Parts: sequence; C-alpha cells; structure tokens
Amino acid sequence: MSPTATRHLETASNPEALNRIVIEPLTRVEGHGKVTLLLDEDNRVQQARLHIVEFRGFEKFIQGRPYWEVPVLVQRLCGICPVSHHLAASKAVDMLVGARTLTPPAEKLRRLLHYGQTLQSHALHFFHLSSPDLLFGFGSEVARRNIVGVIQAFPEVALQGVKLRKYGQEVIRILSGKRVHGVLAIPGGVNKALAPADRDLLRKDIDQIVAWSKGAVDIARRLFEDNLAVSEAFGSFRSNFLSLATPDGAFELYDGGLRARNAEGAAIFDHVDCVHYLRYLHEEVKSWSYMKFPFIVSLGNEEGWYRVGPLARLNNADRMPTPLAEAERRAFMAMGHGGPVHATLAYHWARMVEMLYAAEAIRELLDDPDLQGPDLVTRGERALMGIGVIEAPRGTLFHHYRVDEHDAVVKANLIVSTTHNNTAMNTAVRNVAATYLDGKELTEGLLNHIEVAIRAYDPCLSCATHAVGRMPLQVELVDAGGNLLQRLVKDADGRCSGA
Repeated sequence: MSPTATRHLETASNPEALNRIVIEPLTRVEGHGKVTLLLDEDNRVQQARLHIVEFRGFEKFIQGRPYWEVPVLVQRLCGICPVSHHLAASKAVDMLVGARTLTPPAEKLRRLLHYGQTLQSHALHFFHLSSPDLLFGFGSEVARRNIVGVIQAFPEVALQGVKLRKYGQEVIRILSGKRVHGVLAIPGGVNKALAPADRDLLRKDIDQIVAWSKGAVDIARRLFEDNLAVSEAFGSFRSNFLSLATPDGAFELYDGGLRARNAEGAAIFDHVDCVHYLRYLHEEVKSWSYMKFPFIVSLGNEEGWYRVGPLARLNNADRMPTPLAEAERRAFMAMGHGGPVHATLAYHWARMVEMLYAAEAIRELLDDPDLQGPDLVTRGERALMGIGVIEAPRGTLFHHYRVDEHDAVVKANLIVSTTHNNTAMNTAVRNVAATYLDGKELTEGLLNHIEVAIRAYDPCLSCATHAVGRMPLQVELVDAGGNLLQRLVKDADGRCSGA
C-alpha cells in the first residue's frame, strides 16, 4: 500500500448535501483543534479532516527583535515543550555568533537539559493523556476515561507517571532556573555549570527513575501485545520517516544529520547537513488549516509526506547508545520483521523506549566531570543566517533565522514536529473513520476512536500554528445581546470583504 492509499476520504463532491459531525474540542492534547466528518444519509463517511483552529504569529512578531532574545521568546510557543524551542533556537543563534562547535561542558549541559525535557514530556503524554484510552478501552465510559480514573484504578502506575515527570522537571529547574520557560542556553554556550550539590541531588533518584522507565516500557509493550490485531491495524498505514541520526546511524536527539527512509526502510537521503534542509523539504499550504503540510522534494507532495517522532526515530536508528534502551529497541523492531514498524499505536511503545533512553543518558551524564567545567562559551566568525535542528519529544524541530547588520531578525521559519506529522494525522483520521465509523450510528465512544488516533502522535497544536497562513479567516463583532454588528471575511487569496 502506498502512502496515499487511504486518501479516498480527502474530498466530498457535494459537501452542502452531507451531514456534518464536528469533534470539538479535541481533548487530552496540547492546543486547540477539531475534526469534521461529512456523512451521507446512510452515515457513510465522505470526508474526514483534522483542523487546527488557533492561530499564533511567532514567525512574524519576532521579526525586528535582536537575535539574542529569540531563544527566550520562542519558548512561549508552548508550556509543554519550551526546552525544545529554547535549544533549537539557541543552536540557530550559535551559528549567528560563529559557534559551530560548542565546548564539551556547554554541549553536555544542553544535552542534560534536553534529556530532562524528553523524560518529562513523554511521561506526561503516556501516563496522563493516553493511558486512559489504553487501560480502559477506546469506547469505555467517558467519566472514567481520564487521569482521575487511572489514579483510582491503577494508583501505582499513576504515581510512577507523576514521579517520572517530576524528575524530568527537576532536571529542567536545576539547569535553567524554572520548570517552565527557564533559560540555560545563551549564544555560543550556556550561562552556568551544574553545581556539585545539584548533581548529587539528581543522582540520588536516578536509579529509581531508570527502573520506572523500564517498567513503563513493559507496560506499553504489554498493552500493545495484549490486543495485537487491533494494535497493529488501528489507524495504521505505510509511510516515509524522517529524523536525525549520527554519522554511524545511531539514535540521536540533540544533534546529527537528517535521515529519511521510505516505507520499506530504504534510504531516501542520509546524514544531510541540516543547513541544507530546504533542498530536501518543502511545505504545502491548504486552505482549510493553519497548519502546513511538509513533504520530501524528490518524492513530491503526493508521495513525499512522512512521519516524525518516536516511531520514526526508532525506525531510522541502527542502534541506541544506551544498553537497556537498545535491548528494548530490538524487541520493538522485531514487529517489523526486518522492515519499519508502521502501526500508529506503536508510537506509545516507541515513546517509552525513548523515555528509558533519556533516563539512562541522564544517569551517564551525571557522572561526567565536564558538567562542572568552567569553559562554557565559545565564539567565531559572525554570520547573518542560523539554522538549528533538534529532535523534540514529538519529532524533528527546525528553527531558521536571518538577521541584518544591526543584529535584528528579518526572517524566521519554524517547522515543528506536529507540522511534519500533519498529513499522517489526517491519514490516521480518515483510516479510523472509514474502519470504525462508516455506516454506523455515531456514539461518543466511537468518536473517541478518532481522538485516540490523533493522540498517538502527541500533537502540540499550539506549536504548529506559528506562521501566517492562507486559511480563510472570519471575524465577527457581536454585542452584549448576541446581535451580529459586523462581519469581516478574509479569503484564502488575502482579499477581504465585510458586512
């Protein structure tokens, strides 16, 4: 099956004659979005789409700001993954100040921060947002299908999830000053070393964190395998994959080159320098979403879309650098029988393998004396363009800036993880709608199946709507009595009309 094989629900020939079902808001995701379903008189699904309805103009309003403010400003894109934006922007700013290679203490401190972010974000998503579906069933009682229900039915599992996230947030707080929107990275390095007392504080619990992370992998694997037929088929399809990798093909979260593989696991391109990403990736705009649709240039927009994030990273990695995570990666990849794993629900299992890697990597770094090293900043020849790429918890994240001779940002381009997965999420929505909803009387439990498919990608919808798009925009002015005073409509071509 090709990556486009499930696109038969993309359009409806006469949408005005169809019944519209709207899932709004999407629950247990970061940000605001909705799904629309168009059904005929027999409840046959004619169209299914994921819409991102919030708009945030970060690419525009950072223009004119001095470049050194950007790593702090862009964190406000999100309260869940601010560290990822902070580090990706910092890597771009490093290029602006000529720091293509950081000092060992600076790079290792940034990596430690990044691993703390990965651990806390993955714990949040699996235990708080997705486990209610996985533990109770997609169509279970809605009043029970939440984190409170998990705490009541599985208190030990819930507590471990809370403590895993808390530890990741403590890593972030100690290094950056705050659990959310702190600052560690500065142009060319970091602003402080790790104090021995803080290192010892983190060391105290790290063995337990590794053990709990290994237990979380066991939970995710068991949940997947207990109902294997559904797990492998639910919302699943074949696709291309994109991630970072080291020169020898190892799993990588902080640095490395771009690697893309097709649905069979064959290389599309490998270890591409991230500064050349525009030669390989383009973004398509569609009128019905603020979120763009990236694709691989050589394959075109119909066949070139891809997936990013935990599933893509494990499929693309030849090995993982830590022993426990490598053993779990091998068990995970056995599902593919020598090829990539394509199951949408396998994202959860892959996510827990990555959380185990982050815990192991933190444990190794805490024994590294470089974390207390005094050589924290480097500089080189100034440049007018900087590109920073990192593997955020949800997938590959690009920050690209141009500055003028006065050090002000004149252009910015951000491609975030959820944007890369846009086509994949829409494909999953159509797949689930066709399989579970087509021709049936719709219930809340059935509609939740669509949300389950979206949650597997752990989307951050706030991050993904940062650019000025071409989606039609309608603004209505209503008085206190609910009477419409004025309506202004801007169409996809930028033309405005009002009443």
